[in-house]
Amino acid sequence: MKITAIAFTVFMTFILAPQFGAAADFEKGLEAAQKGDYRTAIREWEPLAEDGSAIAQSNLGLVYRLGQGVDKNIVTAIKWYTLAAEQGYAEAQSSLGLMYLNGEGVLRDFQKALKWYTLAAEQGDADAQYNVGTMYDKGLGVDQNYAVAAEWYRLSAEQGIAFSQYNLGLMYRGGQGVARDDGEAVKWYRLAAEQGFASAQTNLGIMYAFGYGVPRSYIDAYMWGGLGASNGSPNGGKLRDDFARKMTATEVKEAKRRARDCVKKNYKGC
Repeated sequence: MKITAIAFTVFMTFILAPQFGAAADFEKGLEAAQKGDYRTAIREWEPLAEDGSAIAQSNLGLVYRLGQGVDKNIVTAIKWYTLAAEQGYAEAQSSLGLMYLNGEGVLRDFQKALKWYTLAAEQGDADAQYNVGTMYDKGLGVDQNYAVAAEWYRLSAEQGIAFSQYNLGLMYRGGQGVARDDGEAVKWYRLAAEQGFASAQTNLGIMYAFGYGVPRSYIDAYMWGGLGASNGSPNGGKLRDDFARKMTATEVKEAKRRARDCVKKNYKGC
């Protein structure tokens, strides 16, 4: 299961004139946090959080969770996250989902994890969409449902989440929750591969190796397998080495050249 990244929320302008002062205080706290001065950030955010600012509550949840500028206190972190989440703040909802999923400071509860992830996902949070998809995919806290999983993966994949792109590729390749379609599998594998996702690079190589959804090409199979191996996929190295034995020396040389060029292009357009 993926552990989603956590970061401070960017400053958002308050709309109502009476809140301009509060906005300035939040900004001061944010600037302090970005400089590593979490004590000042907490001092600026706590009054705002007590007054009901969801963004301040969520950020306090984060500093207490990580122990930044204050002793680590998961119970306090959950308190602030919950207050923000109950106001509909997606980042806090997603963070609570992760804590219930992993049993961090709370009893592990897949159903509560799914509840909070879903609320965030419905607001367009791409990481939460991925996690909801994974829970339906694996049947965690809910009956396993590949079709629903694929729907959530797609929403996340369209926002550029490589894990979701890869998983959607797997589903199209295996016909799980969607009609089997090798062309679609290649499309999603490629999008993840272009982000340096090692397993997607390897699977894209396999598609080229056997001509699934693309013209068969040992050169492309070798290239993508090798790129996957260089990014940590053991199967990528096996794919590369297996097909090297079926290729001429000239073909291997060309595949290596393409791989070097692909790295220079940051895996785009290879």
